[in-house]
Amino acid sequence: MEGVQLNLISKERLDKMPSMEKLRMILDSVKEGKIVVLESGLTPEEEAKLIELTMLEIDHENFVGIEVESYPHREKSLFSRIFGKKGGRLTVIGPANRLKTLSKQEDLITALVQLGE
Repeated sequence: MEGVQLNLISKERLDKMPSMEKLRMILDSVKEGKIVVLESGLTPEEEAKLIELTMLEIDHENFVGIEVESYPHREKSLFSRIFGKKGGRLTVIGPANRLKTLSKQEDLITALVQLGE
């Protein structure tokens, strides 16, 4: 069965990890072709460092980079009701050759996940 693996990572798990360990886990997962969804998102500094690390590891035959989209949780948003949390950010990260952002609005990210190369 062909598909794309989604890793939905809780805020609690991310909070237990040092910044570099968190970024390494994300980058390794994305390099394996997985889509990573972070409940609490990354800080702007972490996001910048993730992009920097990605640029160092680009291999045009096997790893062409990442796609990153974030938006903040709202006090009464669907995600805050589902996760029971207030505030924070939701971030979606995936391989650039599989995850394409079609549109981004204040409260909606529309993305296409391609199954094959």
